[in-house]
Amino acid sequence: MARIAYYRVSTRDQSIESQRTAMGGGFDKEFSDQGISGSVLAMERPGFRACADYLREGDTLQVYAVDRLGRDSIDVQTTVRDLRAKGVVVDIHGLGPIVGEAGELIVTLLAQIAQMEKNRIIARTDVGRETARRSLAATGRTHRGKASLGRPVQHDAAAIAAWSWENGSITKAAEHFGVSEATVSRARRAFPKAA
Repeated sequence: MARIAYYRVSTRDQSIESQRTAMGGGFDKEFSDQGISGSVLAMERPGFRACADYLREGDTLQVYAVDRLGRDSIDVQTTVRDLRAKGVVVDIHGLGPIVGEAGELIVTLLAQIAQMEKNRIIARTDVGRETARRSLAATGRTHRGKASLGRPVQHDAAAIAAWSWENGSITKAAEHFGVSEATVSRARRAFPKAA
């Protein structure tokens, strides 16, 4: 009867530490998925899949929130049912162990609310992006006064590409300019090596 934790964060620069701290730590085993979007089905996440394979009857799986258990309400329900059928107790921080049909109903409702909020955020983002595009086309600036839809350019892509071609290393160029390797790669594509 082990106490197992599962954590998920969407980007590599986010930390699972806040989830671990909130849940009290001291777990027998921990699994995580870092840099994995919540839009990925639970069983398609390598960390969660390993966790599900590891869990045995009588174990308790602790997660920080309902949305850590699946992509949408159907995935959450399926995940909880599969774990409970295996004899695993699912314990959600702030909610407690999911017990019986009432527990499953609460999880279903919370998952549905989380999915609804996610859909609302996407809709608001899409509306804001479209408003910015129209304003940019009409005035040369977004409705928030920016000159472009993306982040402002913080570096000289031509200089980064030239330096990286000259020195032969994406990694060294990233360190030299204080940018990511992806930024150097994009600069190289925009400014190919002269033949």
